Amino acid sequence: MYNAITVDVEEWFQVTRLRNRIRPRDWPRQQSRIVENVARILMLFQEYQIKATFFVVGWIAERYPELVRTIYEHGHEIGSHGYQHQLVYEQSPGEFARDLRKSLDLLERITNKKVISYRAPSFSINNRTLWAFEILKENHIDIDSSLFPVKHDIYGQLLCPFGFFKIQIPNKGFLTECPIATLSILGRRFPIGGGGHLRVYPLRLIEEGIRSLNAQGTPAVIYFHPWELDPFFPKVPTSLISTAIHYHDLANTENKIRKLLDEFKFTSLRELVNLAKVNDYWPSW
Repeated sequence: MYNAITVDVEEWFQVTRLRNRIRPRDWPRQQSRIVENVARILMLFQEYQIKATFFVVGWIAERYPELVRTIYEHGHEIGSHGYQHQLVYEQSPGEFARDLRKSLDLLERITNKKVISYRAPSFSINNRTLWAFEILKENHIDIDSSLFPVKHDIYGQLLCPFGFFKIQIPNKGFLTECPIATLSILGRRFPIGGGGHLRVYPLRLIEEGIRSLNAQGTPAVIYFHPWELDPFFPKVPTSLISTAIHYHDLANTENKIRKLLDEFKFTSLRELVNLAKVNDYWPSW
């Protein structure tokens, strides 16, 4: 069965773990590596003849519109990753709505196509920010991939179902939620959907997790960042745990992705939602 492969298009200096070291006002002074890294990903996907969803930070789209246009012209789906890559639970509803709208306006102007997919920076929709779903729907988002149902120091907390499901928005219809892939072992959920977990965990665990989900009729949603294929981006001193996670095994990320592309079938979220079984509404609030 098909799974979804997604790319969170953000610069190395926009990563949440570095937000107290490099603030948005410092971003323009940092070395940009996004164009070269995304080009590498586009060539990889072209080699395997697959389409993906690229969740683009609006700040990047504003500075590199040709990059967004190139991704789109290669047949990939463009989704929003917010404008300033700010955690949802650190924003008010009004701030979130303005940030979202700014990103959507930029992406839609560049591609001349409606953007219907969204992913919160660092999967930061939680129990306290369920209002975000209503704002997403008000802005014509039909597909969300913001939930990563595992315990984590930055995200998690919403232990939602494994598969795709509908989120009912009062008086506004519903949107389809596509959680990041997790594997249940002895009642505990393990993150197998990519990012640092793809670099830290043995590839065999990731592969077995995807096979297990697919055997249940559930597609796996996988993600990674352009900087994870770039072992030479500037290094910033940070905490021991953040350093251990953030810089681990960058040189081997592409090889792991290639092995997944060899083993499984992938497509974009937009296409996969049309193919996959979407479970009934969750949660009921």
